[in-house]
Amino acid sequence: MMSTQLRVSAGLLALTSLLSACGSTDDDDLRKWMAEQGASARGKIEPIPAMRPYEAFVYNAFDQADPFKPRKIETGKGARGPDLTRRKEALEAFPLETLAMVGNLQRGRAMIGLVRASDGRVFQVRQGNYVGQNFGVVTNVADGEITLKELFQDGAGDWAERQTKIMLQEREQKK
Repeated sequence: MMSTQLRVSAGLLALTSLLSACGSTDDDDLRKWMAEQGASARGKIEPIPAMRPYEAFVYNAFDQADPFKPRKIETGKGARGPDLTRRKEALEAFPLETLAMVGNLQRGRAMIGLVRASDGRVFQVRQGNYVGQNFGVVTNVADGEITLKELFQDGAGDWAERQTKIMLQEREQKK
C-alpha cells in the first residue's frame, strides 16, 4: 500500500515541476521585438477631401416627355374593342394554349380546321369563327396552321391586335 502512495506522490511531484516550467517569464525578447515593431509602425489617416460647391441643374427640356410621369404610347392605328354583345362560341371557353390543330378538311373551296380542346373534344373551325379567351377570330385556315387575330388590352387599357397561329400537331408514335 505504501508503494502505491509513493508512486502517486512521485507522479504529482513530477507533474508539478513540469507545470512550473511552463509558467516561465522568459519572454523578454518577444516583448522587446514587439516594442521595436510598434515604434516603427505609425498609422496614417488621409485628410478629408475638400467639399465642392453645389451646382444647381436647370431642366430646360420642357417640350419633351416628363420621365417621371406615365405616358400613353400612341400607335398608328388603334384596334376597336371586342363585341361583347355577341353570343360566345364553344372554343372561346378554352385558353389558346390548350387547343391543338389535329387536321383539316376541304369542302369545295372552303378549308375547315379540326381543333382538339383540352377536354378531348374535336371542333371544326372556319374563317370567321371565334377561338380562345382573347377574342381570337380565325382569319385563315391552311394545310398546317390556323391563323388568328386576337384582341387584348395593353397596360394603358387600350385594345390592341396581335396575330397568332395554331400549328398542326404531329401524332406521336407509340412504342
